[in-house]
Parts: sequence; structure tokens; C-alpha cells
Amino acid sequence: MAKVNISPNRTTDKTIRTIDRKREQERKRMFYLAKDHAPEFAAKLVQRVIDKNIIETTSVDSVREAFEKQLNNLGFIDEFELQMKIAPIRTIAQDPNVVSLYFTQYIIEDLINNPAIQDVFGDDLEIYRVVDSVFRVLRP
Repeated sequence: MAKVNISPNRTTDKTIRTIDRKREQERKRMFYLAKDHAPEFAAKLVQRVIDKNIIETTSVDSVREAFEKQLNNLGFIDEFELQMKIAPIRTIAQDPNVVSLYFTQYIIEDLINNPAIQDVFGDDLEIYRVVDSVFRVLRP
């Protein structure tokens, strides 16, 4: 009988693929959950960032609509676009929530261009913590 050769590289690759597949499934589940409950999450997020003095705005409804639009688009973002968006702050936390990273970067880069936003305050980590306090419930 031939001896079965079990390569350490083969088992390592299999383990890595399994972990990647699990993370991808977790990410998709979080995106769809966020999309399904977009109005509630948008309202909570707007209230939290205003209460914590992260943003200063002239129209809460405009910011809520912008957040809701982003939540509804989460399921349609391709992997490359997502990775490019979160790349500058990927290492901000030990085990970051992808949705929180995405919204932190959205607030830092894109929301500032909204006409209803007067200013954005706080550093990246502070904004991430406030955003993650809302989206923490999405993680399994």
C-alpha cells in the first residue's frame, strides 16, 4: 500500500481557506442584517454620533438618509471596493467589525462633503468606538 503523504502546507492552506470562508460568510450575514434593519441602525447611529459630539449638522434627517442609503448599499459592495474603503483604518482595532470600519471611514472621508454637515470631530479611533457601539450587535 502506498503511504499517504500529508503535507503541512496542504493542511495549512485548508485551514486558511476555512477561516477565510467563515469570515466571508460572517461579513455577508452582517451586511444583510444591516441592510434589513437600515432605518433603525441609521437612526441609532445619527443619534449616537450627535450625542457624542462627533458630527455637527444642520439637518439630522439628511444625515440619517445618508446613513440609511449606505446601509442599503452594503450588500452590493464588491470586495475590492470594500477593501479600498477600509484600508486606511484597517488596523485601528484588534478584531474590527467590518461594518463599523466602513462607516467610520465613510464619516471621515465622505460624510464631510454632505451639505448638512458643518464639521466632524474626533480622531479615527474615537469615531470607530462610537460607530461600533451601534453596530456591535451585528456580530455573531
